[in-house]
Parts: sequence; C-alpha cells; structure tokens
Amino acid sequence: MTSPTVEIVEVAPRDGLQNEQVHVSTAIKAELVKRALGAGLRRVEVTSFVNPQRVPQMADAEALMQDVRTYPDLTAIGLAMNRRGFDRAVAAGCSEVNMVVVASESLSRRNQGMSTADSVAIIGEVAAAAREAGKPISVTIAASFGCPFEGEVPEGRVLAIMEQVLPLEPLEIAFADTIGCGVPSQVGSILRQARALAPGKRLRCHFHNTRNTGLANVAAAVEAGANTIDASLGGTGGCPFAPGATGNVATEDVAWMLHRMGVSTGVDLDQAVETAKWLSAALGKPMAGGVAKAGLFPKEAALGGCVAVA
Repeated sequence: MTSPTVEIVEVAPRDGLQNEQVHVSTAIKAELVKRALGAGLRRVEVTSFVNPQRVPQMADAEALMQDVRTYPDLTAIGLAMNRRGFDRAVAAGCSEVNMVVVASESLSRRNQGMSTADSVAIIGEVAAAAREAGKPISVTIAASFGCPFEGEVPEGRVLAIMEQVLPLEPLEIAFADTIGCGVPSQVGSILRQARALAPGKRLRCHFHNTRNTGLANVAAAVEAGANTIDASLGGTGGCPFAPGATGNVATEDVAWMLHRMGVSTGVDLDQAVETAKWLSAALGKPMAGGVAKAGLFPKEAALGGCVAVA
C-alpha cells in the first residue's frame, strides 16, 4: 500500500521549539519557517494558540504569524486545543488549524483540562465554525500508542475516537506517538484498521524518537498507507505535559530514508541538512538527527572515499 509520494509536515517551529528552556525569538522562528520553505517543505506547523502561561515559547503566536503569513507557498498550520484557540488561529491568518483530542483520559485532563469526550464535543463545535470560515481543520489523536500515566492505550479506543470525528470531515486524521512508545507492529495495525474505516481519508502520523523507534515507525506507517508524516528539522521537540518525551523524528532523516525507499517527499535534502545545522547553532546545542551528522549517502563527492569495513 506504500504511496510513491508522502508529504512531510514540518513541525519544528511549534513542536520542535515549544519545550526549549531558553527563549527562542520570533525572528529565529520566522527564519526557521523561511528555511523550511527553502528546503521544499510547504505545510509548516508554525505555532500553537494556547495559554502562554502554560507554554511560554508560544506566547508570540500572533506576532510570528504576522511575520510569516505572506511567505510564498506557505500553508501555515496553527495548533489549537479549544474554540478560543481556533478563533485566534483564524484571526492570525493560519491556512489550516490542527485540533487535538487525547486518547487517554489521564493525559487529556492534564494536557487540556478536560475529558476526551469533552474534546471531541469541542472539535465538533470548531468544525462547524471552520466550515463557515472556510478553514480546513485536521484532528490529531494524541497518545495513540501509549500514555505516560495509564500505560497501554487500547487500539479500539483510538479507532473509536477516529469514528467519532470522521463525520466532522476533517482534512486529515493524525495518530500521534506523544511519548515515543509505539513500535512498528502497533503502528501498522492501527493504520491498516484506520484505512479500512475510511478508505479515502488522508491519514497522518506524528512520532517522537524517545526510544529510538521513530524511523521504524515512519516506515511502518507509510507501508500501511499513511499519506503524511510530521517531522522536525534537526529532530527537535518534546511535550511539556508528557514526562520523558523527547524530540520528533528529524525531517532530514525521514526524507533521506523515504527517498532511499523510493518514496518522494519533495524535500531538498541538502537544504534540510543545512537548516538543521543552522538550527543547532541558533539554539546553541547539537541536534538529534543522524543525517546531518553522518552526511548524505550516496553522494558523488563522497563515493571515492568509501572504505569497506566489516
């Protein structure tokens, strides 16, 4: 079922930076969005419209959108948790809005201050407002593969939530491995069942590499029919409300792997690697991605220097 083309949504400006302990300026975020576009990434999760007291790095959401909203070819995604966040995202000029429902009750109440059922109800209200505003929404089911407080999340619960939001006609439904505990067999199982539930629906996945299963999970998702993969340049990221959650899968690693698998992403790997290195310098710390460290392969300039090792 592997598609010959998979879209990568760049999430570094939002999920990649939201957990940074050092303040990241609006100018750096805007430059990151510009560089992502230069690397061929057209859909970018620019920011989130949440309470700035809870996520201080996102306090400049409107200011950042003001800086980037006119960038050519940018589809600017804003993340929202409720109707107020959706309204802010629309007013700021976002092209689309990503709404979130958490699959586990414990993380839902800690992350959003409400039950899973309440989140689904709010998304229903937002979907009606989105149709009036002419703004597409997507829905991410967070903690689809496990919860930091409850442990295993039954696949049936995740798919039941999907069935509840399908009538709202979201642009995409995404399955998020919020704490990086998913494994390929689990990912493949959920994606295949989701594809059977909604054959024509665009499916998206969001993986953290907490336990080094991120790229394997990307491959499993794509082979099971995922249309879109979230990734973060340099492998930056983390969730403030999920203990132990580390960075997202690195955009340059995902694109390199998929290209080697014969799957097109439209990403310029050279530019993606350069942006990961630039971001490392901007944040003053090494990035987690592997391709930026090891280099691209194959590459004509490097072929002559290869040495066979056992």
